[in-house]
Amino acid sequence: MDNGASSYRRFLDGDDEGIVEIIRDYKDGLILYLNGFTQDISTAEELMEETFVKLATRKPRFMGRSAFKTWLYAIGRNVAMDHLRHSARLSPRPAEELERLAGEEESLEKSYLRTERRILLHQALGRLKAEYRQVLYLVYLEGFNNAEAAAVMHKSRRQIENLVYRAKQSLKSELEKEGFVYEEL
Repeated sequence: MDNGASSYRRFLDGDDEGIVEIIRDYKDGLILYLNGFTQDISTAEELMEETFVKLATRKPRFMGRSAFKTWLYAIGRNVAMDHLRHSARLSPRPAEELERLAGEEESLEKSYLRTERRILLHQALGRLKAEYRQVLYLVYLEGFNNAEAAAVMHKSRRQIENLVYRAKQSLKSELEKEGFVYEEL
């Protein structure tokens, strides 16, 4: 059992400190993951909160078939997809609010990513197709293996392998447009 799973088990057994540990350990990564769907940091924060509220109130059963983080991110993905389906009919936000949100997103990214190279990499990820962004984020920034990423994205392992390859090629192209050479790509 990884740390998240043991914290969740403690929470289910009545120790509220377990859910606090889960939120502390996974909130920042989950926000950035959900931001890949919403392209709005405030909405991503709300969806992160909704994910944890769902975890705390509905207490879904963790079967242990995947890593706890994979299971949690899959719940977050489902929350995001529900939100996107629901908000598809809503009108866009005013420009002033978008400027404010962009400022909030930038400060969160800087604190999370810490270095200039990673910020450039993250910005290049933002220009990729959503599916590419999602798979690269899961595999390289969150450390998921292909099987875990496949579970979160509802794809086969082979589809993930192909998606990772195409996403890396696309990212490399984006980075080269900026004059950035990333040796590990």
